[in-house]
Amino acid sequence: MDGLAARLTRAPLHCDYYDAGRCRSCTLLPLPYDEQLARKQQHCVDLLGDLGWLPPVTSPRERFRNKAKLVVGGTVDEPTLGILDEHRSGVDLRDCGLHTPGLQRAIGVLAGFVTLAALAPYDVPTRRGELKHIIATESPDGELMVRFVLRSREAIPRIRKHLNVLLDALPIRVLSVNLQPAHAAILEGEEEIVLTDAAMLPMRLSTGITLQLRPQSFFQTNTGVATTLYATARAWAVDIEPKRVLDLYCGVGGFALHLAGPGREAVGVEVSEQAVESARTAAVEAGVDARFEAADATAVRELRADLVVVNPPRRGIGPDLAGALETGGATNVLYSSCRAETLARDLAAMPSLHPTRAVLLDMFPNTDHYEVLVQLHRR
Repeated sequence: MDGLAARLTRAPLHCDYYDAGRCRSCTLLPLPYDEQLARKQQHCVDLLGDLGWLPPVTSPRERFRNKAKLVVGGTVDEPTLGILDEHRSGVDLRDCGLHTPGLQRAIGVLAGFVTLAALAPYDVPTRRGELKHIIATESPDGELMVRFVLRSREAIPRIRKHLNVLLDALPIRVLSVNLQPAHAAILEGEEEIVLTDAAMLPMRLSTGITLQLRPQSFFQTNTGVATTLYATARAWAVDIEPKRVLDLYCGVGGFALHLAGPGREAVGVEVSEQAVESARTAAVEAGVDARFEAADATAVRELRADLVVVNPPRRGIGPDLAGALETGGATNVLYSSCRAETLARDLAAMPSLHPTRAVLLDMFPNTDHYEVLVQLHRR
């Protein structure tokens, strides 16, 4: 690390929103980045012990978020896009330094569109208004997927009427409306109405794989670190030389598509049918031997594969799947976890599978959250 990089790593990051007390989401912001990493690594070691830790995968502290999840508040003429304060009033964060430059520019344009299309922000205390959230995702190619989360269909005609103005102003590939009628702290509802010809956003990664995102698909909010995560799994698989890979909680197929290859079959299992369709499309475009099934990953019991990958949500894989892996025929497991507490619990339930190496990936700088990838081998 050269002198300038070292100084930047040790320097704290400043944010006007944080300093003014308007947003404290980045809980570790006052800490220099090297201290943030040391704190996270120590948390892993305290919970998980010595797993053969590799050096952490770092991230830029700014401009890394490819997704903006924005609560809409204020009024039609003066909307706020950001979060709600303790009084449930809108706090505008359109200049948040975490978003990519493309997203930051888009947020300002989207605020103007709220006024143009007369999309009344939803007021939580009075339960009036229509527009609850705007969710925007930027691909590595600079294209956007924009979703308006509405209480009802009432505003859809106005969005359609002015849609071309928005498409002329921003590189939007996919635009949709999500209906969330409940008065509850729920980001989105089940029904999605796509208003553009395209329904999927290509995420062209530097690994050579292009993932396909539908509006309700999950993808990590840090494209750079997510790419490193997939590349690391692919590199570790070289030593294993698996003939068959089983990817549980596969989402849009990130691990399975990166691990498929000549002479190697990859099978992905994911409960979301939309995600499975996206993964199938990506597999055809990539020309790889990967197939995907819509099913509950926790209920899979045929685990005979040379390599099983699990990438569960924060709750972990749970006792049933951990027990099945413990007694099943899998020789190697890659466990990608976003919560070390549940990872520690699951590893304790699989004592026959021994950790051989692990790495912390700083997917969420300035917070206590991170991703961990652990390789397990049955002795």
